[in-house]
Amino acid sequence: MSTHTLEATAPQVAQQAPQKAASWSVPPLGGGKLVAGTIALALTGFMCVLDTSIANVALPAIAGDMGVSTDQGTWVITLFGVANAIAVPLTGWLTQRFGQVRLFIASVLLFSLFSWLCGAAPSFELLVVFRVLQGAAAGPIIPLSQTLLMASYPKERSGTALGMWGLAAMVAPVMGPLLGGWITDNIAWPWIFYINVPFGALAATVTWTLYKNRETPRQTLPIDLVGLALLILWVGAMQIMIDRGRDLDWFASTQIVVLALIAVIGFILFVIWELNEENPMVDLRLFTRRNFWTATLALALAYGTMIGNTVLLPLWLQQAMGYTATWAGFVLAPVGLFAILLTPLIGKNMHKVDTRILSTVSMLTFALVMWQRSQLTPDASFSALMLPTIIQGIALSLMILPFTSLALSGLNPAQVPAASGLSNFARITAGSFGTSIATTVWANRASLHHAQLAEHVSVYDPATIATLTNMQANGLSVQQAALSIDRLVNQQAYAFAVTDLFSASAVIFLLLIVIVWLARPARGSGAGGAAAAGAH
Repeated sequence: MSTHTLEATAPQVAQQAPQKAASWSVPPLGGGKLVAGTIALALTGFMCVLDTSIANVALPAIAGDMGVSTDQGTWVITLFGVANAIAVPLTGWLTQRFGQVRLFIASVLLFSLFSWLCGAAPSFELLVVFRVLQGAAAGPIIPLSQTLLMASYPKERSGTALGMWGLAAMVAPVMGPLLGGWITDNIAWPWIFYINVPFGALAATVTWTLYKNRETPRQTLPIDLVGLALLILWVGAMQIMIDRGRDLDWFASTQIVVLALIAVIGFILFVIWELNEENPMVDLRLFTRRNFWTATLALALAYGTMIGNTVLLPLWLQQAMGYTATWAGFVLAPVGLFAILLTPLIGKNMHKVDTRILSTVSMLTFALVMWQRSQLTPDASFSALMLPTIIQGIALSLMILPFTSLALSGLNPAQVPAASGLSNFARITAGSFGTSIATTVWANRASLHHAQLAEHVSVYDPATIATLTNMQANGLSVQQAALSIDRLVNQQAYAFAVTDLFSASAVIFLLLIVIVWLARPARGSGAGGAAAAGAH
């Protein structure tokens, strides 16, 4: 990674003015300034990732207070995701228009403002509006916080920079449900939004103080209104489709079919337009680079699979095994243990190892974790449930950084913001798909297993007769005994269904290794331009 601050001009502008791009540079930070900058930038990334999950557990409380159904309440999550997904890939274009530092500070301040307005919203309609604006403001924060942080470190320590950022980003998804549930139960749900305000203001103040004299050059380009409209159209239709698909029975619903057609047609038109537009909103030509498309695809599929399983595990624990939300959260919490310990170490030493090797170890470890979970039964102990989660921290610490470094290898500094935005967009979108697919398949497999198990439960089955007799001898009525057996069948059906998905996920992680090795060799020291040459 160059020691220069990463230039945020759009790729096509950098190509038109290479001499200007090359002549502009600033030195990396050092000492206390580097520590303060690292904390401030990592904090903003933490806030944004946290807000994607912190509201989930508060939905019933929000819906009840606002007088809407729980289904309507999900728009608080959905529309935040839509706005965020649309804004992320615009980062490259927006930074060249307004400057990297100005855009970052404005995004953090707007995110804090809209967070406060979400908590203070007097009606559900206004809450949804403010969540949309909050999601849009959050879009540039993650890629720009990565870019600014890497530019603050010397070339040989750019892996450490990614490690520090990744550490905050990996702890946030675990903290989200725990923190959101605790705040909702013990204070009030608006505070899940209010807590962003002081931290956002502090991060913006520190960042502006340190980076105001490190602004990137700006270029004025026409606004690609057609590209922006098409992006909003297909991303919005796709996000709403995957969010509502389960409730509307997917393609049995006319609404889902229409949304799918809009998403597909809109996407095709978007690709055609952006590839032929002189000043495109999103630089899709980045996908012609081998390391970028292989790493982005593998990361998106791995992240989507991981998130789907991360959502599925606490659902299973609560719905079928009698765990409370708090205890289900405790089962997930240890994922941060190894991530916290290993991520800085991996970032510091990543330049010494081919990132494909690190990514492969990550996929193998994820496969091991999923295989371990596929062996779980309804009577699994708390320690048996936690062990795979602890090991998952190793896989997680080896996933984000190497894949990000591999995706950005061979790019010149001017391309990094756009590439980081596109990579994060693919990851966020895959996470949404993974959640919807996992929960839908789980419900369908549970129904199938329930039907198969129920075939063996009858008054003619000796085991059933013995069980009913034993229950009645212990004081249960015939109806109570029958209900107890049905609960046992349900519990077993959901256990079979969840282990089916864990087994399938293990296979997916193994197959992703093939995609990883389609990339060219790259070492982690060059996340933005000094990695292995020839990444096309």
